[in-house]
Amino acid sequence: MNGMTDTTRREVLGWLAGLGAAAGMGLLAPGRASASVGVTALRGVTLVDSSRVYPNATIVLADDKILAVGSHDLPLPRGSTVLDLPGKFVIPGLWDMHVHGAFLHRITLPLCLVNGVTGIREMWGFPPLYELRARIERGEVFGPRLVVGSSIIDGPHSTLPGALIVATPDEGRQAVRDAKTQGADFVKVYSYLDRPTLAAIADECARQDITFAGHCSNHVALGDASSLGQKTFEHMYGLPLATSSRETELRQRIADLPLDPADPFAWFKQVLEFEREAASSHSRGKAVQLARLLRRNGSALCPTMVAMRVYASPADRFENDPRMKYMPAFYRDLWRDGLKRWVPVTPQEIRQQAEFFRRRADQVAEMHELGVEVLVGTDAGNPYVFSGFSVHDELELLVEAGLSPHAALKAGTRGTRLTPGGEADLVVLDGNPLKDIRNTQRIHAVLTRGRVLGSAERQQMLADVEKAAQEPIGAVQAQCC
Repeated sequence: MNGMTDTTRREVLGWLAGLGAAAGMGLLAPGRASASVGVTALRGVTLVDSSRVYPNATIVLADDKILAVGSHDLPLPRGSTVLDLPGKFVIPGLWDMHVHGAFLHRITLPLCLVNGVTGIREMWGFPPLYELRARIERGEVFGPRLVVGSSIIDGPHSTLPGALIVATPDEGRQAVRDAKTQGADFVKVYSYLDRPTLAAIADECARQDITFAGHCSNHVALGDASSLGQKTFEHMYGLPLATSSRETELRQRIADLPLDPADPFAWFKQVLEFEREAASSHSRGKAVQLARLLRRNGSALCPTMVAMRVYASPADRFENDPRMKYMPAFYRDLWRDGLKRWVPVTPQEIRQQAEFFRRRADQVAEMHELGVEVLVGTDAGNPYVFSGFSVHDELELLVEAGLSPHAALKAGTRGTRLTPGGEADLVVLDGNPLKDIRNTQRIHAVLTRGRVLGSAERQQMLADVEKAAQEPIGAVQAQCC
C-alpha cells in the first residue's frame, strides 16, 4: 500500500470491515472466499444523500446491504461485478410517508418501486396489511419497505366511514392497546378527537412504547398536540391556525360552531374556512414560537401538498391525467364523485382556494427554514394522487414552495445517508437532481432488496400494473395475504 493516501487507507479498512459485517449478517456463504461473493460496485457516480455530494464515487453492494462507499479507485475483490456509470447520480431510495392502498399490492407496490420509492408509510392499517408487511420482508412479495399504522382512531361525528370511533379516554387507551397487539408500527389519530381523549391516547402510547401520528385534531391546537407527543402532522391541517394572529378568536368560533350529526362534513368544511381566514393573518412571531416547540418535541410536518392541490382545484383539472391507466378502473368514478363536496366551483372560490394553497405552501417552507423537519408524503390513493409517481410531484411542489432541491431530497429520503451497513436502497439518475429536482424522474435504475431494476424491468412492471388495473377489484387484491 506504499504511496496510498490516508483517505484510501481508511476506505480499504472500511471495505474489509464491511466484508466482516457481511459475514456476520449471513450475507457471505459459509466456506466461500470473499472474492466469490455476489458483490456489485457502482463506479464513477456522483453520490447525493442527505449530508453530502460525493463526485466520482464507488458504492459497493452485497445483496441488500451497502458494504463500502469510497473514491473511484476503491480496491475491489476479484470477481466483483463493476457497473461503470460516469455522469450518473445516485440518491437513496425515496420514501412516501403518507400512502393509502398498499392492500392493492399488484398496483401500489410496483408503482412505488418503478419510481424509486423503496419505502412507504401506510396510514390506515388492518391485520391483512400487517401480514403483507411480513410477506414482503420474507421475500414472498416484492415490494418497498412497509411501515403500517393502526386503524384510524377518531372521535364522535367523524366524517370518515370505517374509522374506529372512541368517545372516551378509556376507549382511546383500549384502541392503542389493540393497535399494539395487532402489530401496528404506530397509532393513527384523526380530526374529531377531543383533548382529553387525545391526551389519554398519547399517554397510553408512551406506556406501550408506540408513537402516534396523523391529523391535527380540530379540537386541539397543533402545538398542544405536539407537546402531547404527536410525531407527524399531515396535510398542513392546523398550521394556519397555529400561526395566526387571530388564533384565539378563530378557535373560539370553532368551539361555538354547531355540529349537525347528520352532516358532520359541513362542520369540517367550516373549520377549513376558518383555517383559510387564519392563513391571511399569518404571524411570523407565532411561527417562530411554533417552530421552536416542534423542534423541541421532535415533531415533523408531512404536508401532502400534491393532494391538497387537488382539493384546492376545480374537479376536472386532473381527471385526464395519463397516469389514470395505472389505477383500478373503478377509481375514475370514485375519485370524480368524491371530489364534488370538496372542491371550489365558482370563480371566487377557485381564486380563494388557489391563494389558500399558496399561503399554506409558504408556511411549510417557513417551518423548514425555521428548522422543523418536513417529510415527503402524497396521500396516494386519494383523487389523482398516484402511488410512486406523485412522490416526484411532491418534490417539485416543495421546491416551488421555497425548499432547495437538496432539502427536498432530504425530505424525500427521511434524511438517509448512504453508509456501510445500511440498506442498499438506491436510485440511479440520468440527471443532477440538485440542478433540477425534476431529474428525480429520469431514472436509470432502481436497486432494492438485492435486485437491479433497469429500464426493461421497470417497463415490464408498468405493463403488468396497467393490465392489473383493468381486472376486477378482487383479482387485484388476490394473494395479498
